Amino acid sequence: MNNKNKETLNRSDIESFLKKEFSDLSKENISDAIDGILESIIEAVALDNKVEIRGFGTFSKKLIRPRKFINPKTKKVSYLGETATMHFKPSKALIKK
Repeated sequence: MNNKNKETLNRSDIESFLKKEFSDLSKENISDAIDGILESIIEAVALDNKVEIRGFGTFSKKLIRPRKFINPKTKKVSYLGETATMHFKPSKALIKK
């Protein structure tokens, strides 16, 4: 799939969609709900748990190996320890849309 063909969805798009679906909720309530969901996902992944949302995708922790790098200006060799980042794998249903 080409990057140009991918649609992006940001937080304001999600808030707008939810406001249309649940018109009785205020924008603040929707925003608080999104914050709560995101915080829960981040906390679970930080504790090495995998979070799967059916029909959407899976969030997990990805470890990046330790590596060395050279400062191009000073030519000094430095080492960067193992780091972790959040990884998202979309579901097949999400990719097809």
